[in-house]
Amino acid sequence: MTRTEGPPPDDRVERFRALYDANHADIVGYCRRRADADLASDAVSEVFLTAWRRLDDVPLGSDARLWLFTTARHVLANARRSEQRRDRLHLRLVSEPMPAAVDGPDASSVEPVLRALATLSDDDQEVLRLVTWESLAHAEVATVLGCSVNAVAIRVHRARARLAAALADENSEVRPKGRAPIRHVPHVAPTTNESEPRP
Repeated sequence: MTRTEGPPPDDRVERFRALYDANHADIVGYCRRRADADLASDAVSEVFLTAWRRLDDVPLGSDARLWLFTTARHVLANARRSEQRRDRLHLRLVSEPMPAAVDGPDASSVEPVLRALATLSDDDQEVLRLVTWESLAHAEVATVLGCSVNAVAIRVHRARARLAAALADENSEVRPKGRAPIRHVPHVAPTTNESEPRP
């Protein structure tokens, strides 16, 4: 006997619509009383996206409203933690030593870092954000990305190398085009002995 998982697709849609219609206003109010308008709007969307994905876990009846409130609480808490981590990112980027390839006047500024980060692939950006912005260990990143810890270590290493190269390019663009950096060349007195072999 084949066991069916959850209600048929049409029933899921109808149940979700009923859940949304009955509770949307309450969830909007809950979020707006705890966050600014932009964050509240994002949180409401995340709550109902979670409800759709986990519809089989949402209880029936009045308990569904409490389930949504609980989900909203977790969503807002996660959003606040992410904001705090983003705020700490700026301090971390300017306080930690930059790769040797990017030493220069812009190494202490976060703006070149963000511009260089934006030039990387989506995969490189994501793995760097997970380890830096979200402060996740490699094992945790592996869970998020669905790969092995060894694969994460390789991705992080390569992404950091590409970021260093992008930062080097970022710094090189500061110099006037067509002009090499000025270097101090030590003065060497000319020799008058022509009989000495040339090196």
